[in-house]
Amino acid sequence: MKVIKITALWCSGCLIMNKVWNQVMQQKPIETISLDYDIDEEEVAKYNPGKVLPVFIFFKNNKEIKRVTGEKSVREMITIINELGD
Repeated sequence: MKVIKITALWCSGCLIMNKVWNQVMQQKPIETISLDYDIDEEEVAKYNPGKVLPVFIFFKNNKEIKRVTGEKSVREMITIINELGD
């Protein structure tokens, strides 16, 4: 599984989720590609993230299988990952 994480420097929810994601990664190491909404504008546009940040896009076998937007707890993120399987 791989995750594209789209955040922005000005987004308070993104700052919170960066900390949450770091905790998640300690328990469930997943290949993560981090993109900044403003800096990586062209690459971000390929994923059509919408207006709500942060966005976590989960891929398996190079196919999108789930999107998670906004703030979530470590427990919620772990549950989502467990539901998606390895």
